[in-house]
Amino acid sequence: MLTRVFRLMAVSLLAAALAGPAQGTGLNVFESDLAVLARTRLAEVARSPRVIAAVREQNRQTAQYTQEQITELDEQWIREAESGSHGQLIAGVLDHEVSRYLARLQDDSQGLFTEIILMDAVGLNVAVSRVTTDYWQGDEDKWQKTFLVGPHSLHIGPLEEDLSTRTVQSQVSVPVVDPQTGEPIGALTFGIDVEEL
Repeated sequence: MLTRVFRLMAVSLLAAALAGPAQGTGLNVFESDLAVLARTRLAEVARSPRVIAAVREQNRQTAQYTQEQITELDEQWIREAESGSHGQLIAGVLDHEVSRYLARLQDDSQGLFTEIILMDAVGLNVAVSRVTTDYWQGDEDKWQKTFLVGPHSLHIGPLEEDLSTRTVQSQVSVPVVDPQTGEPIGALTFGIDVEEL
């Protein structure tokens, strides 16, 4: 336990030393290890038939959403998340079979995965392993630098220290690709505790 604390402190100090002044995040010295993880274990989840089917199904519902509708849903999610009780929108996503699958993946990862977020073609949550702060990820790098970039894209976020869990994490995102067309239909993000790599 003491060794882990010292290692975590070293990683935290490194992240702080490399931190950018505005975001409080730094360069990701674990990028090569995270890229290997993304191209193997994470890509396998993104290719899962149940993940692909869930994204296809939601895309049929959300394809015609206007930005105003997306913003309203995002605001509803934020209100529900801040209230601490799961309202209709959050409960609907958490009750999705794929959310339960992602939660099991997170639980079975022995601390490696801190969160898993599956997004559709407009950047809305399809399924999550735990409640996110917002519903629309379409304005964030996790979606923009995967779904919009193409089927072979990969986005590795900077190191970020989570003070509540005392972990140093990075978000790693890959596109969800339709095997029939070879085109992205959504995106999948994993929060990775780099101490567990």
